[in-house]
Amino acid sequence: MSVGNSWKWKPDIPEIVILNEKELKQVVSLGKAAVDCIENAFRLLATKDVVMPPILSFHVPDHNGEVDVKTAYVPGIDSFAIKMSPGFFDNPKLGLPSLNGLMVLFSSKTGIVEGVSLDNGYLTDVRTAAAGAVAAKWLSREDSSVAGIIGTGTQARLQLKALSLVRDLKKAIVWGRNDVKAEQYSKELKNELGIDIQVANSIDALMGESDIVVTTTPSQTALISAAQLRPGQHITAMGTDADYKTELAPDVIPAADLYVCDNLAQCRKQGELRAAITAGYVDEDTDFPELGNIIAGHYSGRPSDESITICDLTGTGVQDTAIAAFARELAHGADIGTIFNN
Repeated sequence: MSVGNSWKWKPDIPEIVILNEKELKQVVSLGKAAVDCIENAFRLLATKDVVMPPILSFHVPDHNGEVDVKTAYVPGIDSFAIKMSPGFFDNPKLGLPSLNGLMVLFSSKTGIVEGVSLDNGYLTDVRTAAAGAVAAKWLSREDSSVAGIIGTGTQARLQLKALSLVRDLKKAIVWGRNDVKAEQYSKELKNELGIDIQVANSIDALMGESDIVVTTTPSQTALISAAQLRPGQHITAMGTDADYKTELAPDVIPAADLYVCDNLAQCRKQGELRAAITAGYVDEDTDFPELGNIIAGHYSGRPSDESITICDLTGTGVQDTAIAAFARELAHGADIGTIFNN
């Protein structure tokens, strides 16, 4: 502890543990433990009486930004988090990261603040990538060996690393609007993961070779159409989490054999499902399975090796509560953080 005293939890004396990004990176990484944490969060969402209010979200159009506030109370997790997450997508032009923010952790028993994670979006990055791994684990073919990544930013990097945790990848293909960034991505990830990584000259070329495709952009125009899908393919769409974004054309979801969402209500309003409903390809009341339902065994997963599957990830408050509590537990064990006595 930076204050010099050991961290001993005293229920009668409220203590707030403050963790900065550097400290969080010492204890939380994108590995099997993080994937298991998020997988369990989805399972709890499907099996427990979770309280998860709609996302508070607003757009800052003048600066290509948005702000999301997410939270959830999850029985089985002793704390709950409230996350404030700004995403300003022109920031890289200024040499700044796109994502920022913090998480505040409260006791589920008393409502007292237990901790503040000044993570600058790091925990969100980890839990989002872990969710991609969970989706691929449950929905992609077990023999999937070629990953296609659309985008070249932080999440594009993490999603490929996450896939490598659940599938034996032999090759990856990346496409981005900036050729220089795509080449840099290829070089860096090839060295880190030890697999062949190629730069695609078009999304069509990427779709033609990939077993698993992950879209990671804040695009406001569709990038993938139904005509580009091929049998046996799995797509995880995680870039669309607001009602002005879209990565999949409206005809993609009805062309799939199985469409799965992280939270149906959210996906109807803020995910890829919204565009399909708006365009009249899908009825607004159509019921679709959630990822947690499949993990819990309430619904079947991939119908066959030839099936086309899609997972629509908008990001849930359950994930934020799970990763924040997980981080606090690891920090406690490592005896790091700054204690603030209220």
